Amino acid sequence: MLYRHRWLQVLLLLAPPTGWFLVVYLGSLSVLFLSAFWLLDPLTSAVVHTFSLRNFQILLGDPTYRTIVLRTVGIAAAVTLTDALLAFPIAFYMARVAGPHARSLLFMAVLLPLWSSYLVRVYAWRVMLQPHGPVESFLSAIGLPNVEIGYSDVSMWIVFSYIWLPYMILPLYAGLERIPRSLLEASQDLGGRGGITLRRVILPLALPALAAGSIFTFALTLGDYITPTLISNSQFIGNVVYDSQGVANNIPFAAAFAIVPVVIMAGYLLIARRLGAFEAL
Repeated sequence: MLYRHRWLQVLLLLAPPTGWFLVVYLGSLSVLFLSAFWLLDPLTSAVVHTFSLRNFQILLGDPTYRTIVLRTVGIAAAVTLTDALLAFPIAFYMARVAGPHARSLLFMAVLLPLWSSYLVRVYAWRVMLQPHGPVESFLSAIGLPNVEIGYSDVSMWIVFSYIWLPYMILPLYAGLERIPRSLLEASQDLGGRGGITLRRVILPLALPALAAGSIFTFALTLGDYITPTLISNSQFIGNVVYDSQGVANNIPFAAAFAIVPVVIMAGYLLIARRLGAFEAL
């Protein structure tokens, strides 16, 4: 019967993952949106299942939360831009210049940090960036004795840029590798020098891959709360959500604030889709 009805084969094949996706992901997301409109009773600390916009009024009216949102989005954008600038020459060398042996070594160097624990890498940077640590000692040795970057937004920017860099290199490598060599040769035949070829041929063709990598770096930075806790004294959206849910037990407010990065990423994905990022994934 399955052999004669191919549609039934496809249905049985897709039913388990589709059902899991609908129940676990979309179901939990629906509960998140629903609980954002509930209230917390200040006297009993019980969640009141009554529709209210009070949580969103607090988010929009309190300048502290607006500052946290702007800080989170600003750091995420800075990390994305930094990783793009660092990843492009590495990915270009891997895709267009390096030989098979050098390419394998570079792949190993890019992927090797992902084999270690996330916390280990963050704590390693915490040791390096702490006051009077190796980074400040190095800056003092080169004539910058009063630079203090530990436990600041700058330290978060550095650590995030390091942690998410492989997620920018790999999509860029895949995109640059797919560029036909004939287009580069045609640009040279028409008198295009290296800079012109890079600007008019390589960058437009690599833009979808760059947008695809930016989805990872921007989204992962936007939702992280461990690195800000360990590296900086500043708060991210994730820190407020964690404190509201785990410390204050204010689940409705935590849900309302958790919707903010969802909305931001929805807009970001729409822009990335226009740039062809999904075709480069």
